[in-house]
Amino acid sequence: MKRPTIADIARRAGVSKGAVSYALNGQPGVSAETRARIQAIAQEIGWRPNLAARSLSGAKADAIGLVLCRPARFLGVEPFFMELISGIEGELAASSCALMLQVVADHEAEIAVYRRWWGEGRVDGAILVDLHTDDPRVPVVERLGMPAVVTGHPSGTGSLPAVWSDEVAVLREVIEYLAALGHRHIARVAGLPALLHTRLRDEAFAELCAESGVREHPVVHTDYTGEQGARATRRLLSSRARPTAIVYDNDIMAVAGLSVAQEMRLDVPAELSIVGWDDSPLSQVVRPSLTAVTRDIPACGAHAAQTLLRLISSGETGSLEGPPARLLPRGSTAPAGRDRTVSRAM
Repeated sequence: MKRPTIADIARRAGVSKGAVSYALNGQPGVSAETRARIQAIAQEIGWRPNLAARSLSGAKADAIGLVLCRPARFLGVEPFFMELISGIEGELAASSCALMLQVVADHEAEIAVYRRWWGEGRVDGAILVDLHTDDPRVPVVERLGMPAVVTGHPSGTGSLPAVWSDEVAVLREVIEYLAALGHRHIARVAGLPALLHTRLRDEAFAELCAESGVREHPVVHTDYTGEQGARATRRLLSSRARPTAIVYDNDIMAVAGLSVAQEMRLDVPAELSIVGWDDSPLSQVVRPSLTAVTRDIPACGAHAAQTLLRLISSGETGSLEGPPARLLPRGSTAPAGRDRTVSRAM
């Protein structure tokens, strides 16, 4: 997968390499129409000015890219990304390959970073995270020809390899466990609704609750922060028919939810069972310790890096399904008591 060159632009535009050079360097010698056409082609294929020297030398960047479309302040408290990065770094260190990390505000900015990195020869490939439904990044990366691996379900990755695990299987384990404890009103505090894995969990949660005889199964979407997790929990526990169990899409929200329950004088787990997701150290330092979905996040990062390095070196493609997560019961879950109602004014 060679990077775009001036010669590539010249072939597409049907002009000489000299004309391309004039157009891209703002020099006279080409018409305004030709200049616009050349600039559009350069943008489309991801060309950048210093590409020529790197192409002539045949040098590799010996670096891969990771762009995170999340608030920077969020990364300091979110264990998932730190564990994922630790797995990626561990694998790259053995290959003397560096990780370029950038935080952006939206997908438009993220796509611009990929174009710049690839066009300027800054990276040999990238790992894409937080896959969205109909993700706009996938077709752009495919057109650029940049080697890339997606951490997410392969149904949304196009031709890009995926590193993923079956979340439906562990969600089934969670719902069946809570149902066996007698819970018939289970709520879920979910993450961002635009994410593909959130949509897959939403669909599976509704189906599995219906299969298990769970009568009520409301879902509240959040941005994964403790603030919104607490707000969602307060709303659920202040309803007239409050849930007897809540499943959270990450540990930060689960810990925030536990604090809200204790503020409202609810006994966990006697009056409310709580299940977290990812099983970070946060799950074990609170009291009661949280029942959690546990998975090897550093291994996921390492598998993504391994898959990308193989793609870069040999062109080997193919998605990798990792081991499924599993449920680890702890002190925050217990048999459901009889259904209770509370005043909205609580």
